[in-house]
Amino acid sequence: MPDRPIGIFDSGVGGLTVARALADQLPAESLLYLGDTVNVPYGSKSMADVRRYSLACLDRLIDEGVKLLVIACNSAAAACLHDARERYAVPVVEVIRPAVRRAVAATRNGHVGVIGTHATVASGAYEDAFAAAPDLSVTSVACPRFVEFVERGITSGPALRSVAERYLSPLQAGGVDTLVLGCTHYPLLAGLLSLVMGNGVTLVSSADETAKTVYRMLAEGRVARAAGDEPARHRFLATGDVAPFERLTTRFLGLSPAMVLTTAAA
Repeated sequence: MPDRPIGIFDSGVGGLTVARALADQLPAESLLYLGDTVNVPYGSKSMADVRRYSLACLDRLIDEGVKLLVIACNSAAAACLHDARERYAVPVVEVIRPAVRRAVAATRNGHVGVIGTHATVASGAYEDAFAAAPDLSVTSVACPRFVEFVERGITSGPALRSVAERYLSPLQAGGVDTLVLGCTHYPLLAGLLSLVMGNGVTLVSSADETAKTVYRMLAEGRVARAAGDEPARHRFLATGDVAPFERLTTRFLGLSPAMVLTTAAA
């Protein structure tokens, strides 16, 4: 069991932020990443479709023999988390609650903003997670075009900044001091988002917090891989065209192509 990889699932390349955090915090662990690039974006689809796509991809990772699943897509977590935890024998980690815990600890004025896809915002998953901290004021805004930009490899530029300013204006007007990036694509836009929101706003990404949760679960289950074992081997799969996925994988992970094995998912 310890030598099995950690399975990571996302609708596209956004979950690479989680994969990078896992690789940094758990360097001995092998990763198997599956991006459902043929169906991205999830945020504009019905929750029934998101659930169906998500479970099909998670089934694929289970068939590959992973020891733990990370649902790195907020929309997918909102749609199928409970189903996944009942369906699979391995632990299932999601990205919403780790980000909420960090935001609760980070806010100074009690005004927290959440940005996500239409599906995530409409699900109310973040509001439900924040319910344990009733003194906080939470404002959620859907930012669907951000995923489109990231999936094309665009993380800066005047067109993207114009879209960001329009999306984020209600949060600025509301005086939020903490902003949860409620989609794993969004940390890849952190520089731009910080510029638009200002230095006084703390950006919260779920990636690092999720990696801490995975670390704890592996340790508690005694299935962590020993540091002295064979070097970790990472695989990155896409359900769609592998060429752009491979290009973005090597770019966003900061690895050379020789260090990343990408293959198309069957």
